[in-house]
Amino acid sequence: MARSCLSIILAAGEGTRMKSSQSKVLHAVAGLEMIRHVARAARDAGSNRVAVVVGRDGETVAAAVRQDIAEVATYPQTERLGTAHAVLAARDAIAEGRDDVLVLFGDTPLIRPETLTRARAVLAEGAEICVVGFRPTDPTGYGRLIEEGGELVAIREEKDASDAERAVDFCNAGVMAFAGERALAMLDAIGNDNAKGEYYLTDLVEIARRAGRSVKAIEADADEVLGVNSRLELAAVEALWQAARRRQAMLDGVTLMDPASVFFAHDTDIAADAFVEPNVVFGPGVTVAAGAVIHAFSHIEGATVGEGASIGPFARLRPGTRLAENTKVGNFCEVKNAQFAAGAKVNHLSYVGDATVGAKANIGAGTITCNYDGALKHLTEIGKGAFIGSNSALVAPVRVGDGAYVGTGSVVTDDVPDGALAIARGRQVTKPDRGRQITERNAAAKAAKSAKQPDPA
Repeated sequence: MARSCLSIILAAGEGTRMKSSQSKVLHAVAGLEMIRHVARAARDAGSNRVAVVVGRDGETVAAAVRQDIAEVATYPQTERLGTAHAVLAARDAIAEGRDDVLVLFGDTPLIRPETLTRARAVLAEGAEICVVGFRPTDPTGYGRLIEEGGELVAIREEKDASDAERAVDFCNAGVMAFAGERALAMLDAIGNDNAKGEYYLTDLVEIARRAGRSVKAIEADADEVLGVNSRLELAAVEALWQAARRRQAMLDGVTLMDPASVFFAHDTDIAADAFVEPNVVFGPGVTVAAGAVIHAFSHIEGATVGEGASIGPFARLRPGTRLAENTKVGNFCEVKNAQFAAGAKVNHLSYVGDATVGAKANIGAGTITCNYDGALKHLTEIGKGAFIGSNSALVAPVRVGDGAYVGTGSVVTDDVPDGALAIARGRQVTKPDRGRQITERNAAAKAAKSAKQPDPA
């Protein structure tokens, strides 16, 4: 859309019902702060400028939004005198002049850019104001959108509505778009002659109609305009987001054995023909290629999983993990900041951190890369085709060469050349009959201890 657009995101609410030490809008849905969901929707709807009206944690809120949008200005709202008063906190941004102005809420993370684009299109067609409405299951308590002949003639609060108006199920979502050219003049015309002495943004409808301007309403899905005011509502919105993402993943060709038990992040990228077993959590920054299998009870964050790879069950992939095609990270394994070349495997009960693992290398059960010396992290290099015996510790920095072997139970502190065998453990000593003697000694000690105990009777 060629028209310029300013989005004003209202994020100054105290959010007391969240009972949180941080601003409500900084709580996450799908691993992304709620206000960032809203800012991204504004950006994707063509908004080239964002003004955020902030209260507590203002700088932190602004910093979050700047991760997605370059042009962000913040405006503090020190008093709470209604929605129009909040919007006018961004007076300077409005005065810069944009074709369209969108008013959004930082606690409605499911708002879709397509809805905002439709609202802007209504302005482009000549309307002065476009109000976003929805149809809740129960409209009780919501302001009703009263339409006549395709025009929005009033937003009637329930306490002021007639019986006929209360029967209307088209309700005000609060999201609004209005023409930027006359925005300040209209906002300044809003008064506070009401029971609460507040300035209501909904009064713009009456002001615009008195001026002979067109006012329209569009309908959004009820779920996408849900606001979050408590932890209960945050969980409800998370559930809606997850349900939609799971459905889309399956439509895109991903198999989810038990969809309700799989949790995606906002940026999870999972290809068709991937297969996901139950109870899997994807944190931010995960890419899964076609044909990969994620077995049950695995947790993946900040990782790339290659084509045909097998993960888990009970595996943890931490940030920086890069797995090429046909690799395997098996049950009860943890991998962090490590790169596995094609066909490399760590099958069970191991930790591989800060490492490179060559093609078709095999890491045995119980192997640990000892990457941290108490101050710094160090690199372990495992060559292609190398074999690491079970219960080995590789003390970084160290390199195990191509085709090299590490004997079971070794503590490797020096580099192992290509093709070599390293054995780093104490030599076994066998003492005949000593096992029997220990058993007899222990039995005698137990009997003596029992004899000293008082008789319970």
